[in-house]
Amino acid sequence: MYRIMLADDEGIVIDSLKFIIKKEFGDKCQVEFAKTGRSVIELAEQFRPDIAIMDIHMPGINGIDAMKEIKQFSANTIFIVMSAYDKFDYAKEAIKLGVLEYINKPMDRIKIVEVLNRAMAQIDSDREKRSNELLIKEKLETVEPIIENGLIYDILFQEHFEEDIESYKTILGIEENYGYMLAIVSGDSQEGNHMTNAIGSSVKISGKYQEIREGVKEFFNCKIGNVMANKIAVLIPCTQSKLDYNERSALIERARDLVRYLGKKTDINFRIGIGGVKPIRQLGDSYRDALNALIATTGSIAHVDDLVINCDYEEDYPIDLEKPLFDAVTKGDVNEAVIIANKYADWMCNRAGDGDIMSMRLKVLEFSLYAEHIMYLNGGQTYRYSARNNYLPEIMSFDTTDQLRDWFIGKITAACHDVANKREEKSTDIIKTSKRYIEENFAKDISLDDVSRVVNISPYYFSKIFKEESGLNFIEYLTNIRIDKAKELLLNSDYSMKEICSMCGYTDPNYFSRSFKKNVGVTPTEYKESR
Repeated sequence: MYRIMLADDEGIVIDSLKFIIKKEFGDKCQVEFAKTGRSVIELAEQFRPDIAIMDIHMPGINGIDAMKEIKQFSANTIFIVMSAYDKFDYAKEAIKLGVLEYINKPMDRIKIVEVLNRAMAQIDSDREKRSNELLIKEKLETVEPIIENGLIYDILFQEHFEEDIESYKTILGIEENYGYMLAIVSGDSQEGNHMTNAIGSSVKISGKYQEIREGVKEFFNCKIGNVMANKIAVLIPCTQSKLDYNERSALIERARDLVRYLGKKTDINFRIGIGGVKPIRQLGDSYRDALNALIATTGSIAHVDDLVINCDYEEDYPIDLEKPLFDAVTKGDVNEAVIIANKYADWMCNRAGDGDIMSMRLKVLEFSLYAEHIMYLNGGQTYRYSARNNYLPEIMSFDTTDQLRDWFIGKITAACHDVANKREEKSTDIIKTSKRYIEENFAKDISLDDVSRVVNISPYYFSKIFKEESGLNFIEYLTNIRIDKAKELLLNSDYSMKEICSMCGYTDPNYFSRSFKKNVGVTPTEYKESR
């Protein structure tokens, strides 16, 4: 159905257009008309036409001015202009308004039909586009909570790679590089600094999660995680690395309003902890700050920056380098760790240039020992109580910042190498052991699970590293071993085909023959006869 509005002060023109439309388009069109500029505008407000056929010269407000008014409240209306005057100025003004066609009177029936068909085709295209957009929006609204929860889960539990976070940000339209976390905690009532009946409350908020989600979205431009026990984690992106006093105060008031709103909406009691601003990848720390803030106070709202529970740093201290440095050590990423360690060493050298070399000695020792602590946890090295007895004497013997820098970079590099090398050694040992087992037992009915038990790691992880190290999956490698043995026996022995089949780990001669031909290109018999 197309809504068509006719605007002309001549009754014969209105009647002619109604006749043409009825004859050509039948019941596909609903037609209304008006004869003055003011009545056209009033009709359009009520009728919201898809197509408006407008005469330029009408009593009162002319057609051009009427179109300008209508476009303000009905932007999708398609205009077709008629005039008994072939004036360029009118045509030019009509073009500015995005008019589909400018038709001179007297009207040509064929021209009118052709223009209406074009208008209807455009309407159909726009409707289909809007329908598709709504369908995409509907699907996105279904998927978006899952993606938001994936981002928050990965951030909180550090189960991500750098590219994962960038992908989440792109999909969710997050352009900011900073953010802070809310910890929304529920319970039957508040006693001191905790909420009662956490288990029962978790069931209640799970049943009302959608209402809570919609409520939080009304107060904050945010990304929301799923219910975890009686808690919901909320990520709020922001552009700056710190909130000033006014922003923090406004944030706390908004959180107070949200607590009251959610309480009325769900009949559940809530508290909200607010963490500090962090880079997106470090928001797990912000969430822990939010929870600690709730523990440290009995209020319904607690902002970590209002409480004495965190360490403050002097203004120029490069705190943003610490976590990336130790993350790089954890991953065994030597290049990244060395780059960050050098940046940190630059800062220490500048400070030591003021005569405070002792502080640099202590910081170098502190960071080096912590890097080695990470190495012991992640690199599988053997910890020896007395292995670092010489560290303090060495550091105290250094008189220059360059000596301390070199020692510091050396320890960080060594810790990274140990982590990377131990992991590589472990993978190499696993692959060597598994290949040896396969070569010694290929004639038996062995499986991926059998081999993974021998090396004592899960089948999933074994399959992954076996493919990475050998370039073949387990079945491909086992098949190659068996086929190579079969080729050797076919050419250099007088065993029967059935005996060779069994000696190579196959119980079905037909399957053996098919596998052999698939891998070699000929049947076992053809291969044997070729010698």
